[in-house]
Amino acid sequence: MLMIKGGTIVTAERRFRADILCDDAGRIAEIGPDLAPPTGCALVDAGGLLVMPGGIDPHTHMEMPFMGTTASDDFFTGTAAGLAGGTTSIIDFVIPEQGRSLYDAWRDWRRKAEKAAADYGFHVAVTHWNAQVHEDMGRLVTEGGVNSFKHFMAYKNALMIDDTVFLRSMQRARELGALCTVHAENGDAIAFLQAQLLAQGETGPQAHPLSRPPAIEGEAAQRAITLAALDDTPLYVVHVSTEEATQAIAAARLKGLRVYGEVLPQHLVFDESVYRDSDWLKAARHVMSPPFRPQSHQNSLWGGLVSGQLQTTATDHCCFCQDQKLRGRDDFTRIPNGVPGIEERMSVLWHHGVVSGRLSAEQFVAITSTNTARIFNLYPRKGCIAPGADADLVLWDPSASRNITARDLHQNVDYTLYEGMTLTGQAKKTISQGVVVWEDGILRAERGKGRYVKRAPLGQARSL
Repeated sequence: MLMIKGGTIVTAERRFRADILCDDAGRIAEIGPDLAPPTGCALVDAGGLLVMPGGIDPHTHMEMPFMGTTASDDFFTGTAAGLAGGTTSIIDFVIPEQGRSLYDAWRDWRRKAEKAAADYGFHVAVTHWNAQVHEDMGRLVTEGGVNSFKHFMAYKNALMIDDTVFLRSMQRARELGALCTVHAENGDAIAFLQAQLLAQGETGPQAHPLSRPPAIEGEAAQRAITLAALDDTPLYVVHVSTEEATQAIAAARLKGLRVYGEVLPQHLVFDESVYRDSDWLKAARHVMSPPFRPQSHQNSLWGGLVSGQLQTTATDHCCFCQDQKLRGRDDFTRIPNGVPGIEERMSVLWHHGVVSGRLSAEQFVAITSTNTARIFNLYPRKGCIAPGADADLVLWDPSASRNITARDLHQNVDYTLYEGMTLTGQAKKTISQGVVVWEDGILRAERGKGRYVKRAPLGQARSL
């Protein structure tokens, strides 16, 4: 057993002083002021710290095969790095090959993820349509504990689906009580602009944002919302990066549609100027999709988070080392799309959100944990501090500052986007399943300790 004493508990709704007793099964057993520790109970001093639900990252890509290479973080190194940053659970993505069984692909990803150091779940991508996909979606929901399916409107001739496949998948998901997630960019327009830019001799990273202008994301987000509304299918728009997409989501929600939006911290901090760095490799580090936008879009993203029109934050953590980025040295369309960030996410959001005065500590908990747990039906097992919930907790020092450098991080990649940035607010201790796994700079992540967490269909209550 383990008892956390002397901290201030912060949830998405309130803050209060209390102690927390965690049982040997890795759950919260009791919460109250001045609890007496049972005999033999380990004590954790939380004096001066905030005790919050562990972070949940709903958008990661561990060891993902993509663009001719494979993401460098595997399920152990990536989840271990997350623990060091205060993230105790992830939802990753199963990406089936064209024509392959979704269920078989999910089983393959389950095997890869057995090495995870923290709890995990999966979204499963629909990359094509046939009778097998229809059947597999049902099996994944009823047997596999999957309640969300991913759809790419981008990456033509690779992951992109057309509107007919999208509609069929949304209709099936609606029948099953599942949520549809979508990467909203117009893939046809992107392919057209990429070819045009290359023909003009634009081969470097500076062409990447030119091939994916904000309007292309706005159009795709509006189209996805329109298609989802035909059958009232719940829709979750990943990595929203533009004012246009934010406005489309807000307008849909005002109409009563079940539409949710996710923001990446890097889109709140960096703008498109990163692609104009004279050092090709430094510019290429930032190649991801959607790309970084003109600075004016950041105000809309912050506004969406503050107002609740955008509900969650994620990282789209998909690491490629610098030698992997060099695959696109002469053609920006071949630079592997993806950046790291699972370890930095919560500190970046605290510094730029709470320290800046944009967000309260309670809002921080909501956008880093609780809202994700509620949307994906993990609540109240995850995302809250209550008897019976998983003892996944972060003891947060709101005033500790550190200078970010790649050599001090635990991600399996040779750079960080936040190199040299000083951030205030960090995880002093992380508790996963009732065990201290990160403490004052020492990581004790255990390979294979993470559990696969099944998620019931939307609308079905999850009991503690």
